[in-house]
Amino acid sequence: MTLAPLRIRTRPGVLVAPAVLLLLGVVGWLIDWPLGVDSTVYRSGAVALLHGEPLYDAMSLSAQPSWARLPFTYPPIAALLFTPMALFPTQVSWGLLAVVSMLSLVLVVRVVAGALPHRPSWLTPARATVLLPVLFIAFEPVCRTILLGQINLVLMAFVVLDVLVLKGSRFSGVLIGAASAVKLTPLIFVPYLLLTRRWADALRATGTFAGLQALLLLVIPHDVARYWSDAVFDPERTGPIHWGVNQSLNGLMLRLTDRAPWSLTVALAIGALLAVPVALAVRRLHRRGQEVPALLMTAFFGLLVSPVSWTHHWVWAVPLVVYLLARLPEPLPAGRARLRVLAGPGALVAVFVLGLLLILGVGPALQWSPVDFVPGSVYLIAGAFVLVRLPVLSPDRGP
Repeated sequence: MTLAPLRIRTRPGVLVAPAVLLLLGVVGWLIDWPLGVDSTVYRSGAVALLHGEPLYDAMSLSAQPSWARLPFTYPPIAALLFTPMALFPTQVSWGLLAVVSMLSLVLVVRVVAGALPHRPSWLTPARATVLLPVLFIAFEPVCRTILLGQINLVLMAFVVLDVLVLKGSRFSGVLIGAASAVKLTPLIFVPYLLLTRRWADALRATGTFAGLQALLLLVIPHDVARYWSDAVFDPERTGPIHWGVNQSLNGLMLRLTDRAPWSLTVALAIGALLAVPVALAVRRLHRRGQEVPALLMTAFFGLLVSPVSWTHHWVWAVPLVVYLLARLPEPLPAGRARLRVLAGPGALVAVFVLGLLLILGVGPALQWSPVDFVPGSVYLIAGAFVLVRLPVLSPDRGP
């Protein structure tokens, strides 16, 4: 088990952003400022569970502010895990979640940088931990995750820790199972564990996921049955999935076909075709000792094939850029060669900082022109770039 990446010396600079976010949450509570629209969803589930209300059938939401009365849409176990949020006012709960998200971002940068065997001398794990999160806050998926009060950074940290730090320990797989229990999308990493021959880890991940669901079956059987028999099959419960901010193959097909009922079938068929070469690439990267790109291949494949991948789900751009920066040659070449070397990382940073697709709006995207589909699909294009390029990059640093 590789514990070195977790030996992080506390630096005051790392704590500035979390402190500011917590203060913002407290101020928002004092002046009744709406903060964390999505975090109120987690909190509503926790409040309903504590008050004995149903999670999916006519929640009263009376304990939430009027602007925050959004129904619960996640697996029942999420309501239990988020019960601490019910102990604080809505905006303060957002601030606390934002603090955890920022620390998760720092942790992911530190662990990924420390797991890369080759990197420039200027990209030490300690420097990366302090400097790169400043850049990543400007990434639209990261910024939107924090502002909305989403948990994508926390779940990504769970997966990164499980794959890169806990490997070989008796706890490996548990964090992936726990993350999947809260949001189903991390289940894509169970096949990753199987592809990399981590059989026991895959079993622990599956057992943790099933065990947490069974725990709630004993507590609130009606809600568990309601979720797994109905709610889980309705992707629209989280919002209109044909909107441009759903950057998945399914979202693209819905926009291209004017919400044809067979769009999901086509998207899943494309995903099935991609699954074979992606699985082969993941195994090949793993055998070459390239755990980080193998993990990234899995993450971006999951983003493409999931029925819903909102832009804030694309926080996996963070470890991707860390990996690409670590591949920069040292010293950097001069002239046009330098531009070629920096083109890949620079283009990806531009994609996730500029948020070009948001220029087209976050609402309905059924009236897009053919030209609109280019900026409106930039995350999908970036995901395709990852699946095509990562498997053919050499293990060593270089242009």
